[in-house]
Amino acid sequence: MKKIMFVCHGNICRSPMAEFIFKDISKDYKDKLVIQSKAVSNEEIGNSIYPKAQAKLSEKGIKFNDHRASRITKQDYEDFDYIIVMEQYNLPRLYNIIGSDYKNKVYRLLDFTKQTGDIEDPWYSGNFEKVFNQIKDGCNGLLKHLIENGL
Repeated sequence: MKKIMFVCHGNICRSPMAEFIFKDISKDYKDKLVIQSKAVSNEEIGNSIYPKAQAKLSEKGIKFNDHRASRITKQDYEDFDYIIVMEQYNLPRLYNIIGSDYKNKVYRLLDFTKQTGDIEDPWYSGNFEKVFNQIKDGCNGLLKHLIENGL
């Protein structure tokens, strides 16, 4: 059983999009995966997925549930195999919560693609199409990585 945690700033746009996109593309392996998402901040705790993110998921045929934003914990670091952040900006706050990445579990989602780098925050850019495509590319790369490493 592999446990994947997607992380962004508030857990209302990018990380829940990644959670539900990854659940969709990995449905053939659902009995071998635990997939969740959380935030590095407290700003949106308890809020649902941002309406524009919901609209983009719906437009693309990705099912999602009544997700509520929550914050990652130190225990999550111990419990999950992969902690996948959306951008470099998430790392200092993540390390303030979990301490060091002494088990080498922390990655940026685009580390699993040829493009690498950060996924922009659509809260500010408004470009949910670009962000959806970046996240889907990253999720496809992550799934390929997991399969190649004995998912």
